[in-house]
This record gives sequence, structure tokens and C-alpha cells, in this order.
Amino acid sequence: MTLSFSARALLLASALALAPAAYAETPADTLVVAAQIDDIISLDPAQSFEFSGNDVTQNLYDRLVDFDALNLSKGYQPSLAESWQMSEDGLTLTLTMREGVSFQSGNPVRAEDAAWSLQRVVKLNKAPAFILTQFGFTPENVDQMITAEGRTLTIRLDKPYAQSFVLNCLAASNAAVIDKETAMANAQGDDLGNTWLSTNGAGSGPYSLAAWRPNEVVQLVANENYWGGAPAMKRVIVRNVQESSAQRLQLEAGDIDVARNLTPTDVDALAGNPQIKFSEELKGRILYMGLNQKDPLLSQPPVIEAMKYLVDYAGMEASFLKGQWKTHQAFLPEGYLGALEENPWTYDIEKARKILTDAGITSGTVTTKVRDIREYLDVAQALQNAMAQVGLTLEIEQMTGAQVLDAYRARQVPIFLGEWGPDYADPQTNAGTFAYNPNNADDAGLTGILAWRNAYAVPADMNATVEAAVVEQDTEKRRQMYVDLQKRYQAEAPIIPLFQRVARDGMQANVQNWSTGGSVISAPYKQVTKGE
Repeated sequence: MTLSFSARALLLASALALAPAAYAETPADTLVVAAQIDDIISLDPAQSFEFSGNDVTQNLYDRLVDFDALNLSKGYQPSLAESWQMSEDGLTLTLTMREGVSFQSGNPVRAEDAAWSLQRVVKLNKAPAFILTQFGFTPENVDQMITAEGRTLTIRLDKPYAQSFVLNCLAASNAAVIDKETAMANAQGDDLGNTWLSTNGAGSGPYSLAAWRPNEVVQLVANENYWGGAPAMKRVIVRNVQESSAQRLQLEAGDIDVARNLTPTDVDALAGNPQIKFSEELKGRILYMGLNQKDPLLSQPPVIEAMKYLVDYAGMEASFLKGQWKTHQAFLPEGYLGALEENPWTYDIEKARKILTDAGITSGTVTTKVRDIREYLDVAQALQNAMAQVGLTLEIEQMTGAQVLDAYRARQVPIFLGEWGPDYADPQTNAGTFAYNPNNADDAGLTGILAWRNAYAVPADMNATVEAAVVEQDTEKRRQMYVDLQKRYQAEAPIIPLFQRVARDGMQANVQNWSTGGSVISAPYKQVTKGE
């Protein structure tokens, strides 16, 4: 951690917080972002599984392959691996590491670091570990399956996967390459540096971590020796600003450069301001409703079916979700191979009531634990009103993001309302979490799988379809497999996709090359500049 910068950055953050209402531009070499970042639990890439945490690790670390934020359509590109080759049998991927790259500590980036980083994800077995363990890696075999020699990294797979699928997974946040020497120098017991990396950085990325104060601020400083060229923004300050109105006021005053969580009302209020502009990106995030199958009411098929008709899709999209979400009732986001664009459900109180009364269900009480984000709470309250009309009572418990996620991953949230974002740019990223659950036991610990979090015992043949689709070499056949899978899922699953996120960020007119990462990565800052 760069303590000298941290002290200066803290003074800057304090000055910005106390800035007068008169317009005052942020420093030319500093990017100040207002966002809701109370969901950050850890900054260890092997553990971080939240949107805001992944935004940070995206900038602290490099991966073997990555995406160009300004041209995401190009697909994955070389990063720390300059080239790769898949064996003819599809079982071995060999990557050649880029020469002359150093970590922020000054240590060289080696194939050994890359192998160790992937191995530790499997060994730590935190929430995002499934992205790698789906290739057959276990704590017992991973040292033999992933090896390094000189500049060569060799990854042996348990099945002949399509090369694109493997490389998309290696571009995921938890596949970040970590400085092994620095991390292990700060290890506690056998934690492989997890405790230390939760609040520190050890990467080769375009930024290093200056400070993180939970629920307050993240501060980054540019890596002047970055192999891809030093970023134009020498400092990035991401401030936790929960309310959209506060973000709008700070944007109007010039206290921040980017506001990431503006409501439609505040977007409209800023629309005529010549100093402000907006970006729109269709994200891969799906807002969904998870019905925990441990709950005796929610586990009944008629209740699952009725809940699909108690959501006012069109009404929400036209009001408090305006410009931020579009109705999307399939688990694959628009833009992904096999995405299903059919939306079979509409808001229909009478239909929901008939489904329930035909099943003899006229009353019941259930709870939702909701992160304290306005749009989530608005969805919960609209659902509460609709459920009341058919005799069902919804109790709403408002919590911080971290509190909700902890309860959700412990299978303790009856109705979950929140977002899921893809972990890599392949349809398997969502099929493998919405429609796959190989072990529904409480002690299975499959916290990265939404079906498991909601205690959804996915039928064996649906699990088999997911497994078959990921190794299908014929792209068109694979696409149709995902289409068919989603149609069946819509018909019976207790996890109900509702909307797809549209990122509509407000920013100062001089901010250029801003991107939230589209539908495939988290927000990178290295390409951002400021004009006059």
C-alpha cells in the first residue's frame, strides 16, 4: 500500500466531501466516481464475488486473457498470456506468458505465479471457485492439473471443452494473476494470503490499492510502470454514495466525475444540463426473484407459477425502472449465445389468484431480505402490494448488501430480489448457476450456484443438459440447447428472471472513454481520459 499517496488521497476525499455548492471541477488527473459500494466483502480475487469488489480487482490485477473495454465485440484478447494452443484432443491448453511484465512490487510476472493463482482459487474454495472447478480441478489434483515451466503454463482439463469456453473462464475476475511472493509473505497459517489480500493488492494491473474503507471509499493510484502504458487518470476515488439524489447534486456541483446509480427522476433532472452527458450500456446483469425451496409456501408449484404473474413488468419498466432495466424473462442476457427473447409472463392478478385458489391456497406469509437500494426496495414493495391482493403477506427486511449476501449464501432468504451478473462471456456462466445444482445438500457449500442458494434441486436431466451443452463443439447445436433449456426453465424453475440491466451513467462532459465493461467484464479505468 502506498501510504504517502493514501494520506494525500484522504485529504482530497475529505475536501471533495466538504466542497461548496458552487461548481468546482475535480483535478484533471483524478477520476472521482460516486457509486453504491457497500456490497464489497473482500478484495481477494479468489473471494470477491460482488459487483463493486470486482470493479476494484478488475483494475488491480491482470488476467491471462482479457477484453478491450472500447471494443468488446472483439472477444477475449491476449493479456499476460501472449499466445495459447489447445491440443487436438481438447484436453490440454498451453499458454505462453508475456515477457518483461512486473508486479507492482517489482517482482517479475511468471508462469509460476499464474499457476499458483489458479491453484489457490481451487484450494480456497470461496464462492467464485466453481468457475475453475467446473473443469475437474480439486484441491487434491490441481497442482498436477495446472503446472508451470519457464514461460509456459499448462492447464489439463477433465473433458474436451471448446477452447472459447476455457478462455472465457480465464478472463473471469477470480482468474486474476497474483504476486505469489508478496501474497505468501503476508500469509496467515494456511490461508494462502487470503486475509491480507482481502484488504490489500498484489497485482500487475494498471492501478494499485491506496485505501479501502468499507462502506465509504476505495482509492486507487496509477501504476506508472504498467506494461500496457500508464493510465491517464493518476488517481481514482470511488465514493460510496447511496442516494441517487446525492449523486446528482454532487455531479451538478462538479464534486464528482461519474454518477453510477441515478434514478430515472434524477436522470430527467440532469437532461438539460450542458455540463452533463450520459452513457448507456446493456449489461449482462439479470434482476431476478429467487424462491427458496426450503420455505413450505414457496416450494409449492402453484405458488411458483402464481408469483410469475404478480410482477408488474410493464408498469415497473415505465416508472421507477425507466431507462435502467428492460423486461427479460430468461436467464441468459440478451447478447449471449442462445439468449431467449420470449417473455411469457404478464402482470395478471386474476390469473395468479385462480392458480392459488384452485390449489386451495388463500393465505400465507413469507419474508424477503432486500439490499437497501431504492430500485430493489421499490420492486419489493410493488410485489408486496400485488401479493396482498391474492391473500399473501410479504414482510420486507431492509439490510446492507453484505448482510443480504451473507444470509443468501447461507440459504436463509425466503424470497431474494437482486441481480446476477455473468462471470465470463459464455452462456455456461448463467446456465451453470441458474439451471445447475449437482448437490442440493446443506453441507454441499455450493455458494456460487444460485440454484443451491435457493435450495432448488435441479432435475437430473436438466443438470445433464447443462453439462452436455458446455462440451458441444457445434455452435448452432449448442445455441439451440441453451434455447430449449431456458424454455423448460421458464416453465418450472423457482428462480424467476425479471429484467436485464441497462447501465445509464451520468458524467461530466469532459469524461471520455468511460465504460462499465458492457455485459462481459467489470468497470475498467485504464482507458478513461478527461478532455478540456
